[in-house]
Amino acid sequence: MSYSKNDAVVETEPTTPPTQNDSTVLFGKYELGELLGVGASAKVYHATRVADGGSVAVKAVSKRNIASNCHAANVEREISVTRRLRHHPNIINLLEVLATKTKIYLVMEFAAGGELFQKVAHGGRLTDDVARKYFRQLISAVKHCHSAGVYHRDLKLDNLLLDDDGNLQVSDFGLSAVKNQIRPDGLLHTVCGTPAYVAPEILAKKGYNGATVDVWSCGVVLFALTAGFLPFNDYNITVLYRKIYRGQFRFPKWISCGLRNLISRLLDVNPETRITVDEIMQDPWFNSGGYKLNRVLVEEPEWEKSQIKIKTLNAFDLISFSTGLDMSGLFVNNGVLNHVERFVLREKVERILEKVDEVAKGTNLTVTRNEKCEGARLEGQDGNLVALVLVYRLTDELVVVEVKSIGKMNCNPNFMSCLMDNGHNSLEF
Repeated sequence: MSYSKNDAVVETEPTTPPTQNDSTVLFGKYELGELLGVGASAKVYHATRVADGGSVAVKAVSKRNIASNCHAANVEREISVTRRLRHHPNIINLLEVLATKTKIYLVMEFAAGGELFQKVAHGGRLTDDVARKYFRQLISAVKHCHSAGVYHRDLKLDNLLLDDDGNLQVSDFGLSAVKNQIRPDGLLHTVCGTPAYVAPEILAKKGYNGATVDVWSCGVVLFALTAGFLPFNDYNITVLYRKIYRGQFRFPKWISCGLRNLISRLLDVNPETRITVDEIMQDPWFNSGGYKLNRVLVEEPEWEKSQIKIKTLNAFDLISFSTGLDMSGLFVNNGVLNHVERFVLREKVERILEKVDEVAKGTNLTVTRNEKCEGARLEGQDGNLVALVLVYRLTDELVVVEVKSIGKMNCNPNFMSCLMDNGHNSLEF
């Protein structure tokens, strides 16, 4: 999956305007078909790839709807997080992001099997073996998320999809959280989630651990799969929350002792004693018949990578550097990338990197370089990432230097002026 500027973000209108009787073709690539669902700020369509006739799902998000509320942050987070979690077999894959003047399109894998919710709603409770299969795949996906520092916070049957082979796919990361959102007390504080699946510690509004609330939601899902109904349900939202806070639910008579034990540990109202993901994978019911975890390497966020080889820029890259077309906010983690400076130098790459070393020494920064890449990682005395310096080739004589500041520290003016050699050989973008 690629997010290169050449094909991931395009600022143009669809080739065919939408009409009632005529399908819309996006960028000559995807022909929109059946409307699959409607959300607060987005519509999801089944679409067909023009090139090969394959199926994809396209989430169309109106910029007008997200411009003035929290939905904008949700869209940014969904793109950034799903990109980080790509390649796991049980997490929906974001294939491409496209944009017009009015909409953002998220092109995703198409889950032909629909929502797991529909399977339970139409067929009733599942057998232990079928439920175990889905629950194992859910825990595999959740473990992968947590290892990448991502907490879904809205796991529910509606967000669990099934692919062509009937395998589970976790979707909708719009309410997810990442580690840099954790406050100094070590907890998350945003109240979010779906009422019937929300953990009691979220209701307490005193902060919570993202991993434990995901485990609680997994417990609600497992109960629903094997019982055929939700453990906590009431038309009165106050009564519902009281039941959740107190952990008041009843097992149907057909739930086995081993399964009751696991669900009870999942739905433990005390997050400190609630079962962990690693402990779930050691549970006898979970391991019945044998189980092998899918191990997938976690994608390192782009802003953390230092092995970026020098690249020859094309016209599209130069245009995309314009702030008016800059959509980089959709591809970085919230709160991480604060400031970007770019300028052109008539200088050799090695000399630029030597200059970075010289300037960094004078500002008490540590520089880490890699011989296989044209860039440097600058760290403060506490070992935290402060900035990335990346070099792109413009012509045989000219290069573009990009300085990205990280966290709360903006690019130091002295550092910038020294690096540009007082402006004699530079042209700032």
